[in-house]
Amino acid sequence: MVLSLDPRRCALLLIDMQRDFCTPGGYAASAGLDVARLRAVVPAQQRLLAAARRAGLLVVHTREGHRADLSDLLPAKRRRAERAGAPIGARGPLGRLLLRGEYGHDFIDELQPQAGEPVIDKPGYSAFHATDLELILRARGIDTLLLTGVTTEVCVSSTLRSAVERGFECITLADACASADPALHAAALAMIGVEGGLFGRVADTAGVLAALAEDTR
Repeated sequence: MVLSLDPRRCALLLIDMQRDFCTPGGYAASAGLDVARLRAVVPAQQRLLAAARRAGLLVVHTREGHRADLSDLLPAKRRRAERAGAPIGARGPLGRLLLRGEYGHDFIDELQPQAGEPVIDKPGYSAFHATDLELILRARGIDTLLLTGVTTEVCVSSTLRSAVERGFECITLADACASADPALHAAALAMIGVEGGLFGRVADTAGVLAALAEDTR
């Protein structure tokens, strides 16, 4: 697939590349997920991030987490985390799990935001739920989103579906998204292409890098 991207109207989303999901001792590890699989996409994301910054794309970083008093944690989500063996707010090696301000809640060292790059703190799975992400995108005239992050089947997929409902064109980067379960990763990507691309397109890092290089010549 040949891509054509307008850097002025395109944003790169890095979804939930946090220590709690990508570092041993965090929320994902406590829930029994294979953190090594989640970290495997970091090199691809680093290449995308560097290219996006050179091309002048809007770069948005998202973090899933809750207030220290858990006042924004819905009871159903609390129960789901408890069933997974990783109660939100429980103390762990990286601090209290999925709480804003804790060491584990912040981004991994390899993908830290630069000054001026929006950080979206979200209490749910979709980056649009209970956040000002849509306002930020509309204010910048963004109509196309490049989606990367973890996990493919949960927060990436939830954000993708929310974006499509809001009229954004979406490109999901298969090799820059990750799941602890390869079967779920494959299924989530396969669903994007139903009915001729109901949820946008699936591409790879090489294709996006080539498109950005072409569009900035």
